[in-house]
Amino acid sequence: MEAAMDIENANCKLRVSQCTDMEILPIERPIKVDREIDGLEKLVAELHRVFSHDHVNVQDVQKLMTGYTSDPKHWKKYAKFDRFRYTRNLVDAGNGAFNIMILCWAGGHASAIHDHADSHCFMKMLSGSLEEVRYDWPDNVQPEVLKKLKSTTKARRRCCSESEDKYLSSKMNALDMNCQNDSCHNFGGSIDNDHAENGNGNVEKENGSHCKNGEDRHEVYEAQNMVEIGRTRLEVNDVCYINDALGLHRMENPSHVDAAVSLHLYCPPFDSCRVFDASTGKPTQVSVTFTSKYGKRIKRMDEVIEVADSQQ
Repeated sequence: MEAAMDIENANCKLRVSQCTDMEILPIERPIKVDREIDGLEKLVAELHRVFSHDHVNVQDVQKLMTGYTSDPKHWKKYAKFDRFRYTRNLVDAGNGAFNIMILCWAGGHASAIHDHADSHCFMKMLSGSLEEVRYDWPDNVQPEVLKKLKSTTKARRRCCSESEDKYLSSKMNALDMNCQNDSCHNFGGSIDNDHAENGNGNVEKENGSHCKNGEDRHEVYEAQNMVEIGRTRLEVNDVCYINDALGLHRMENPSHVDAAVSLHLYCPPFDSCRVFDASTGKPTQVSVTFTSKYGKRIKRMDEVIEVADSQQ
């Protein structure tokens, strides 16, 4: 067995960049399901059991997600839809080690292009279908995991295809040329919250930061179109995995008639990430929010104000 850790053995309780000597391969090989999991509550219980250990393999989590067969009677109480935007509905907070949520997508709903804040992301289709579109990182934006791989000389990579090897090599070269300053990975600016998620409204804008290079200054941002590197159609009970080493992505319901429901697990959990302008590649730090928690809708502050105004 090789000394280097592969993605299947990466510890889901750590940020991706903290997984020592981790190779950054996607999980493409068929997963052998050890047993069927009958019910969403049983899946959550199994996740709690697995995450009670110090080390949690990526493949172990994927097996659990694959072992659960979707049944609307298990998850319909969490499925809160909105006609204008996709919704994020918390199912379980995972004692801080993970969180699992159900996302509901009406016809045509889509997310913005986004990263995963150096965490592991698993997704399972419960109903309908979604299309995952993956993108290359802009050359002048550097995720933590690529910084780690670039700076660690002992990190070794085995690429399962020539295209992946070229992708990683090009990213390393681009990072050397475009981001000599390791602290320069987040750029200033803000976006209209109504457009942060392609009109789906699940993020709140925050102020950007600027880089330091001897003194405080704003980084000059060079516009760059986002480069698409792959598309995958996900059908009911399909499971996929992504982390920042594998690129960025956006999720989209390709149907303008049929709704879709997906189950997402993030470990470790995060409450903010970066979204990217599709035409310029410009990143903006945003907060992520929930529509409901544990089956109950969250009353938004604007709804409270609206109700108060109506009572005056």
